Amino acid sequence: MAAGVPAPAVSAAPEVRRLVVDEAGEGQRLDNFLMRLLKGVPKTHVYRVIRSGEVRVNKGRAAADTRLALGDEVRVPPVRVATPDAAAVPAPAREFPILFEDEHLLAINKPAGVAVHGGSGVSFGVIEQLRQARPTAKFLELVHRLDKETSGILLLAKKRSALTHLQDQFRSRDTGKTYAALVLGPWPARLKVIDVALHKTLDARGERHVLAVPAEHPDGRRSISLVQVVQSFQQATLLDVTIKTGRTHQIRVHLAQAGHPIVGDPKYGDFALNKQWARGEGLAGIRFERMFLHARRLAFDHPATGQRIELVAPLPPECATLLAHLAEPH
Repeated sequence: MAAGVPAPAVSAAPEVRRLVVDEAGEGQRLDNFLMRLLKGVPKTHVYRVIRSGEVRVNKGRAAADTRLALGDEVRVPPVRVATPDAAAVPAPAREFPILFEDEHLLAINKPAGVAVHGGSGVSFGVIEQLRQARPTAKFLELVHRLDKETSGILLLAKKRSALTHLQDQFRSRDTGKTYAALVLGPWPARLKVIDVALHKTLDARGERHVLAVPAEHPDGRRSISLVQVVQSFQQATLLDVTIKTGRTHQIRVHLAQAGHPIVGDPKYGDFALNKQWARGEGLAGIRFERMFLHARRLAFDHPATGQRIELVAPLPPECATLLAHLAEPH
């Protein structure tokens, strides 16, 4: 251990635990249940204790993919878990603008610049802040993700049954997801479908980067975006983009690959212009300091009633102000 670097604190001698599955764990896979319970324990160790039979469900051996039922008893063997750093700052409690809420789910209008969850250098995100704001909530989980830089509709489940039902819809593409994107230059009206495979990589700094690749690329995944021109300006075009597949950075890479990157995109955009607009140059002093990508519409079937729900999130004020300026005669 390097001098001056304290060893991570660990809990006292661990003991066998017997836990009864409540609503938060109902329907969850055993491996996921344990990973949430044993934060800080390597995945390999979690799978090892499951395979060894040390983990028991209702006194019997169980597999990693065993689905837990309400009232099941789970025996968790002694596992040493690092205790939280006493100096770590808890996520501040925060609520977000609510678009829809009932006992099954919550839909919020996420602001740009807020991660959906902590990790990768981010201490906390939407989910951690909402859990702090709602300490009595028995269950609260993200149904899907939005990039930190993207604003708009974010769906969370308040019951395990709602989570699995909604995630099944997202996987089977039964949801309608439309984003507002402002791109540089005049978008060609004939380009309405982008069917370009994408490949996730890590760049030289170890950050996630997505590349457009040929359809036959061994690591490429087919990705489809439907594009519709909403409004044309002298310098840019406002688009509605509906995604038929939900790949990482799909819209951002598809639009940039077509030669029209999203305004303000810090990873795939026009960096020089982004800086100019962030300083208000050429915008009559208006500063635009974010990426113009907004999840504006989401349609899905309610997990309990089956009713089709369509949510719409209005454009954030800074986006509306920029569009109003671009629409003025110059």
